[in-house]
Amino acid sequence: MLDSYNREISYLRISVTDRCNLRCLYCMPPEGIRKKDHSDCLSYEQIASIASVAAELGIEKIRLTGGEPLVRSGIEELVKMLRGISGIATIAMTTNGQLLDSHAVSLKEAGLDSLNISLDTLDKERYACLTRGGEISRVLTGIDAALACGFPVKINMVVSGGTTAGEISDMEDFCRSKGMKLQKIKEYSLKKDKQENDDFVYQRPPPCSRCNRIRLLSDGRLKPCLHSDREIKIDMDDIRGSLREAIENKPRCGSVCNTRDMAEIGG
Repeated sequence: MLDSYNREISYLRISVTDRCNLRCLYCMPPEGIRKKDHSDCLSYEQIASIASVAAELGIEKIRLTGGEPLVRSGIEELVKMLRGISGIATIAMTTNGQLLDSHAVSLKEAGLDSLNISLDTLDKERYACLTRGGEISRVLTGIDAALACGFPVKINMVVSGGTTAGEISDMEDFCRSKGMKLQKIKEYSLKKDKQENDDFVYQRPPPCSRCNRIRLLSDGRLKPCLHSDREIKIDMDDIRGSLREAIENKPRCGSVCNTRDMAEIGG
């Protein structure tokens, strides 16, 4: 389906939870966020119903995000549901990798196609600092488990003002040695105007002119644009109408989002 600016919207990012087992400096407040009740989040059945209608409207790719998607119990069941939807060609997931070692095999069996794993540095101490206590060894073990299962793996590296050229070079060598792709993400804030990036330096965020996605948040609201306050509450009695409204209300360019924290929208 085309939006108002003739962009083909074929990609749906689904935040299954805003809970996370890390507290990354650029994403999560030190105190964390208010935990939603289970009843406040969409069920897997509801998510699958929304995805099915989205596929009818031209959505071909789904990415499961969080928070951290692997902290939500039974996430493999959702992958199985999505795998059974006609028209969905790709099911991907973005994870911090902390729990991936114990989920890689079951995710592959459920039908997940690919993984993006967040890893901003290979330095143990700096990783612990950036994540407020995370253990890099668990991510590295998760990466090896994913590769052993045959997953295509992309490393998401957020590049901040404190990132050194040596860290980027080390990450490039690391990814090359394991046959993984590296995606450099320029650190950004939802509270500041979106800045377009030089494609030769950063791969994300993408230019607004090429944006092909909308987002479904865990509380059942659709965000046409990450950098916008616009939201549409999904009407489970008129899913198609809600999705069409979100696509038709996608702005030409992102600006700022003052109503959500980064942890709630899955990047």
